[in-house]
Amino acid sequence: MKIKKAILPVAGLGTRFLPATKAQPKEMLPVFDTPVIEFIVREAVEAGIEDIIIITGREKRALENHFDSNFELEFALEGRGKTEALKMVRSITHLANFVYVRQPEPLGDGHAILCAKDLIGENESVVVLFGDDLVDNEGGRNAVQQLIDVYEATGKPVAFLEKIDRSQTKKYGIAKLNDSNSIEAFVEKPDPKDAPSDLGVVGKYVITPAILQILAQTSPGQDGELRLADAFTAYINRGGDLKGKVLEGTRFDTGDKLGLLRATIHYALKKDEKAVKEVLKGFY
Repeated sequence: MKIKKAILPVAGLGTRFLPATKAQPKEMLPVFDTPVIEFIVREAVEAGIEDIIIITGREKRALENHFDSNFELEFALEGRGKTEALKMVRSITHLANFVYVRQPEPLGDGHAILCAKDLIGENESVVVLFGDDLVDNEGGRNAVQQLIDVYEATGKPVAFLEKIDRSQTKKYGIAKLNDSNSIEAFVEKPDPKDAPSDLGVVGKYVITPAILQILAQTSPGQDGELRLADAFTAYINRGGDLKGKVLEGTRFDTGDKLGLLRATIHYALKKDEKAVKEVLKGFY
């Protein structure tokens, strides 16, 4: 069965970006002229995803508004003859079939995923995309397509990985891969000397019914939160085969202030390299 659904858990408070996120979702922060969340949705749609399930919180209505129609704006653009802007605004609404599910409490990424459980078929696999990771693989397969390709070839769940500097392992879950590209173990944020590899886990996955079932049976950790990583670990310990896919392309961590800045400069250069370089000259 082809994967047609993606779950986007975006109910977090975005405290690392305060005060900018006091009154707006972190996922709506712009990368040049486009919100982070739209990049992630478009990536999924380009890979054949039709249904986007967004797990939101009580302060996330701006996400719904962004992908909804806006009659007043469209009427104004049409009246002013701004046909290109009108076309762009309308295209956002028709990217996919959007479904919104409220996560009532911040009880972990695993809990957020389970909020969408009733929308996933019994034998259906689904893509899970967290709201911080943008990957640009210009001229090649985008990140979601890379994951789906591995799933379609193996029928196994897949975690997206990135080769990182070992000095940064304390910021990542670290995966140990064998020769068959199967993950033998996850280690959460180890010291560099204890890290089993230099492969950090990126927030993009394919999860199968087996993973979803284990997640539903997994108990929260000591902090009261339910983690997808714990379900992966249980799956591996039970003899399950979790594939790892080392990303092709360049990743930007928009959950980090400097990462968002890097992404903004990168995509701005792609849109108007000459003008952006002129702006940057003024700082050096």
